[in-house]
Amino acid sequence: MFGIESASGPEGAALIIGLVLVEALILYVGYGALERLLGPTLTRILRGE
Repeated sequence: MFGIESASGPEGAALIIGLVLVEALILYVGYGALERLLGPTLTRILRGE
């Protein structure tokens, strides 16, 4: 899909590590934003307020 199938050796390893780190950063930012938007509302619902 991204052409990483043909990457091999140290360059392939570095590419895969880089992609995993970028994915982790995107998930971290995305879940942080989601928690910031929905966290207070969900907390109030769970507390029954």
